[in-house]
Amino acid sequence: MKLLIVEDEKALSDNIRAYLSRGDVVCETAFNFEEAQDKLLSFDYDIVLLDIMLPDGNGLNLLRLLKRLQPETGVLIISAKNALDDKVQGLELGADDYLTKPFHLPELNARLNAIFRRRKFQGHKILEFHEIKINTDTHDVFVGEASLVLTVKEYELLLFFVTNKNRVLTKQAIAEHLWGDNVDLLDSFDFVYQHIKNLRKKISAEGGADYIKTIYGLGYKFSSDQ
Repeated sequence: MKLLIVEDEKALSDNIRAYLSRGDVVCETAFNFEEAQDKLLSFDYDIVLLDIMLPDGNGLNLLRLLKRLQPETGVLIISAKNALDDKVQGLELGADDYLTKPFHLPELNARLNAIFRRRKFQGHKILEFHEIKINTDTHDVFVGEASLVLTVKEYELLLFFVTNKNRVLTKQAIAEHLWGDNVDLLDSFDFVYQHIKNLRKKISAEGGADYIKTIYGLGYKFSSDQ
């Protein structure tokens, strides 16, 4: 899951990022309206965690922008107790859920996962593509009856491919999904090829087909087409 945290309270933002990054969530942060707007114009996200009270603008305007640019992106609003009208308006504008401050991080995580399942998997916990089965709750992956042991990045890569099946994904899009802001620190996208190579090898070793098609000059496509 690739998440953008839009929150001007740096301590809270850092706590959220530290908690969620222990799993398979790639977290990016924005501390004000302008920074968030730049990121939404430049990158795609699975979910945006949105504080609607920002020092340089109203988060509801970010929500309007997001729904125009990336309507498939999930939104979880976080707001103060006395902001009921803003929460209602946010839901009417297309937000998926809201959470009132202060909140417990496990509840935040559960709500984000619920939004992710609804948005990406139509609410299902089990995702299947031919002989490949992914349990998005436990992160267990099977090829037929055989369990597949994947690293966190390999799991995220497989999930990214399956949820974007039959679409061409560039190396840059894959890199940004797996590494978020840290992709700027890399000299090249060679690690994308290495993760794809390892994933192919592990699936093949358990008798699975190679669904990762190289589209020369463009990127990769996960498809059963020959």
